[in-house]
Amino acid sequence: MSHDRQVHNSSEAPEAIGPYSHAVSSQGLLFCSGQIPLDPQSGELVGDDAASQAVRCLENLEAVCRSAGARLADAVRCTIYMTDLGDFAEVNEAYAGFFAEDPPSRVTVGVAALPRGAQVEIEAIVAVDG
Repeated sequence: MSHDRQVHNSSEAPEAIGPYSHAVSSQGLLFCSGQIPLDPQSGELVGDDAASQAVRCLENLEAVCRSAGARLADAVRCTIYMTDLGDFAEVNEAYAGFFAEDPPSRVTVGVAALPRGAQVEIEAIVAVDG
């Protein structure tokens, strides 16, 4: 069996803050590492609230997808990690702006903390052309 595993890193997304790739594609799927709301140029945390942080996370994921020749709109599954589920409605509204039609399956998980003090982290699995 052939494994068509390919690593993808985007110059338009923040550098990884650990030993991982932005994404790995294999057999028609792109597995995107979680993105926290870091500015791609400065590497600094951005957004004062969970909704604006979610937007930055999704913009970073869009950049990662582009670098792999994919589109975030083709996500089949997203996972959102939040430090305060009380912000769920606001994050939901921000998220909906990225998936106007046929949104992917999704899970949202409450966590105690995220890297760099972020309030939100989002990861995605995206369908790509084989």
